[in-house]
Amino acid sequence: MKSTAYAIVSAALAFQASGHSIFQQLWVDGVDYGSQCIRMPPNNNPVTNVNSNDIRCNVGGTRGVGAKCPVKAGSTVTVEMHAQPNDRKCSSEAIGGAHYGPVNVYLSKVSDATKADGSAPWYKIFADSWSSKGSVGDGDNWGTNDLNACCGKMDVKIPDNTPSGDYLLRAEVIALHTAGQSGGAQFYMSCYQLSVTGGSGSVPSGVSLPGAFKASDPGIQVNIHAKMSTYVNPGPAVIAGGITKTAGSTCSSGCAKTCAAGSGPVGTGIAAPAPSGGSSSGGDSACAQAAFQQCGGQGYSGCTTCAEGLTCKAVSPPYYSQCS
Repeated sequence: MKSTAYAIVSAALAFQASGHSIFQQLWVDGVDYGSQCIRMPPNNNPVTNVNSNDIRCNVGGTRGVGAKCPVKAGSTVTVEMHAQPNDRKCSSEAIGGAHYGPVNVYLSKVSDATKADGSAPWYKIFADSWSSKGSVGDGDNWGTNDLNACCGKMDVKIPDNTPSGDYLLRAEVIALHTAGQSGGAQFYMSCYQLSVTGGSGSVPSGVSLPGAFKASDPGIQVNIHAKMSTYVNPGPAVIAGGITKTAGSTCSSGCAKTCAAGSGPVGTGIAAPAPSGGSSSGGDSACAQAAFQQCGGQGYSGCTTCAEGLTCKAVSPPYYSQCS
């Protein structure tokens, strides 16, 4: 009996782990910047404590990197999620294991995106949450279904009236498959460093992270395995000028549908220019990877220099090396 119970628990844990994922890459108006300006989480595990500073940019993600991706106000960025580091294949779900839930994107205006700790206010510019199919909640339409339908990509417009300057962009999935109990919701998020130009206007009011969520919020502690008549997407409402996507609309006609990894828009062969403050070429002293970011490995062509005090070490030779 004991061994049977152990086997059941082990199988359940393996099922949950199979859906762990990371937002990793960024496109700007159809140009592939890869992982050049992301604060890469150290692994693909979620954050479950909404009162932890990790809820900002994920564990270790408060450390800045040397690069900022240039974005014009009104442009479309495309965030990209996959289960394993440096894996952009479309043959596997971006976030599997029945990890259903909303996809949200926030901005935070900061003085220097390479140094900001995520404590400045955040405001929501995008949401792809839930819509009913008349079934139980995990059979309804969710933002994560749309993400999976688009090879892990989601198009997000930077509002036209976004003031010029530095920002952190926070992409978030909230997986709700075990959210029937307090602390069961799983937050997967990454922060990208942006430098926005061509904008004007004022910065919208925002919320603090932590502080914007409670473990008991109806969209965080919820049983999606029962039929639902409504779902309350956690956090603030999307700002005026932001985008609220209807869950179940799958891919838009933009980059999420047409872009192929490593090539910019399909068929163009466009390569991403170097972001500000960094370089897309390996070994350039202008770039510096933070702790747990990739710095080498078979087929890797990104930055190979680690931040001061860190060393590039092979963790799965010859395929993957990271700074530690």
